[in-house]
Amino acid sequence: MKAYATEKIRNVALISHGGAGKTSLAEALLFTAGAINRLGKVEAGNTTTDFDADEIKRQITISTSLAPLEWKETKINLMDTPGYFDFIGEVLSALRVADSAVVTVCAVSGVEVGTEKVWSYADQFSLPRLVFINKMNRENANFSAVMEQLRQFFGLHVFPLQIPIGQEDSFRGVVDLVKMKAMLFQEDGLSFKEAEIPDELLERATELREQLVEAAAEADDALMEKYLEEETLSETEIQTALRRGTLEGKIVPVLCGAATLNIGMQPLLDLMATALPSPADRPAAVGLLPGKEGETTERKAAVEEPFSALVFKTQADPYVGRINYMRVYSGLLNADSQVYNVNKDKMERIGNLFYMRGKTQLLTSQLVAGDIGAVAKLAVTGTGDTLADKNHPLLYPAVEFPSPVISFSLEPKTRGDEDKVSAGLARFIEEDPTFRVERNTETKQLIASGMGDMHLDVIVERLAKKFGVEVTLKTPRVPYKETIRRGAKKEGKYKKQSGGRGQYGHVFLEVNPLPRGEGFVFEDKIVGGVVPRQYIPATEKGVVEAMEEGSLAGYPMVDMRVTLYDGSYHTVDSSEMAFKIAAAMALRGAVEQADPILLEPIMNVEVTVPENYMGDIMGDLNSRRGRIQGMVPGQGLQTIKAQVPMAEMFNYAIDLRSMTQGRAFFSMTFSHYEEMPHQEMEKVIAAAKAEKKEEK
Repeated sequence: MKAYATEKIRNVALISHGGAGKTSLAEALLFTAGAINRLGKVEAGNTTTDFDADEIKRQITISTSLAPLEWKETKINLMDTPGYFDFIGEVLSALRVADSAVVTVCAVSGVEVGTEKVWSYADQFSLPRLVFINKMNRENANFSAVMEQLRQFFGLHVFPLQIPIGQEDSFRGVVDLVKMKAMLFQEDGLSFKEAEIPDELLERATELREQLVEAAAEADDALMEKYLEEETLSETEIQTALRRGTLEGKIVPVLCGAATLNIGMQPLLDLMATALPSPADRPAAVGLLPGKEGETTERKAAVEEPFSALVFKTQADPYVGRINYMRVYSGLLNADSQVYNVNKDKMERIGNLFYMRGKTQLLTSQLVAGDIGAVAKLAVTGTGDTLADKNHPLLYPAVEFPSPVISFSLEPKTRGDEDKVSAGLARFIEEDPTFRVERNTETKQLIASGMGDMHLDVIVERLAKKFGVEVTLKTPRVPYKETIRRGAKKEGKYKKQSGGRGQYGHVFLEVNPLPRGEGFVFEDKIVGGVVPRQYIPATEKGVVEAMEEGSLAGYPMVDMRVTLYDGSYHTVDSSEMAFKIAAAMALRGAVEQADPILLEPIMNVEVTVPENYMGDIMGDLNSRRGRIQGMVPGQGLQTIKAQVPMAEMFNYAIDLRSMTQGRAFFSMTFSHYEEMPHQEMEKVIAAAKAEKKEEK
């Protein structure tokens, strides 16, 4: 692939609801541009951008793929992103480095939940965009209905630049509303012929063109004046105004076609090249100055500026090793050079540079400002890191990923596979920042967290394929705690005589409850040396160890004050071990008399939901023993704030998606521990006893 100047580059993210046909669209665009010589199919598992075994098996995009192509002296870096929310981290990574987006909408399904979500993400990144209504050849395809939905959901600035000629089986081309010509596509889609607009579409096309010209004129004062004076606007003037309106977000052009038939690709490529921004058209990139708190600096997308780039994706390649994908924001990056990793404060050696087209590596000697490329085998660089000129460092904000919403405990099926599991999970964490793993010290479980059940299923399958280790996912144990409701006193005496030196430890302990969250306090109130000083640490240690396993269900004990107030010792037989055992005996006895109870973790939950689902969601939260804390209204959405026991939230991500057709989302953070209702406490105690019995 030849070198392109910054002004001739387009970084375009393909985004949509799952199943709208982004991967087929990417394939058709690559085929039409001559970047590939055959048109692959998702069903056949031979598309350029869905090359991973899991993607081929499931027939969905799991990971964002790059696919650069050349069209009329312009380089277009396509980014084919996943449509399912489980892999939203990949979408956010792509949008972070894109300059524009093509929102793909199915001509049958229209605007769906995922369409709304990706549109809002494109808004967050202030990306100019256009819409492609795909699958015009499908049964029940309805361009007019989808167009109406688009304007209803996203505003009246969404304008068609085309209308279809025929629908479903009869779809064969489009009417270009700028040129006012029909484009009739040949069977392979690689060529078309211009013709006069069919009579039955002429009136509709004339009406829509008038609206389009008015919208274009509104983007340019000089043109508006000409329009108001009823002068005819030229095709070039309309296209210039459309570009300006698109760049400023005042116009969202809509095109249509059928990716699997390769119909409508040339006009889409033309519009990407002419109406979407180059990196030079976008605002300068802003980064923090290292070591100067709060101070920022700007870098324009120009080769004259000092080099800077953001690593937005990491991929573990079985043959090459780790590949880092980067967007160069300023300057030049040459192969066989050195750059500075600002996050890690280390120099990195750059070997070969390449463009990625799916899994194919296209070698290049240089990446210019605004371009996207990849490099292999960097020593310390990971996703979110900034690479820069050592003499002109700056730090770009990394992609902000959402917190995981679902967690399972992860257990190897075969004993001894723990090291393999750890190695595999570490690799996946490098690749996917929305995947988290932690060892819960209280429940002694390895907890894997992700964006949905499909997300974690893919991780499990990849562990088996890439690392040869099988694991099972189970509902995690809840980290309950135990405490007491009233004070109690108990004597603990440990006396053992079996020939030779004996063992003797004797203590009196008093236990009292502390306010919630206070933890544990040990008080020494020994007077007159009845327990010598050297045995007091051992006594405290015995108490602490006994508190690790409570008397009700074996959970750790908290929020207690334990006071050592009396005891006795033997000059020969007393030892630290004896006092430790005596203290544990006294504590367990005192706790049994102090009305022990179970505490459960309570989570702060925020559910953002469309207003028409409010009643269902609030009812469901109440059924989970949740307490509604309040509501915050938004644009068509409400955020419900509630406190819900952790035990009731493990499958909430799946249930919420089912209840709202995927339109709602939630976040969850730990709040506090509180006493469990008696009925729930009895269930947990019974389950713990049954588990103990099984272990025996």
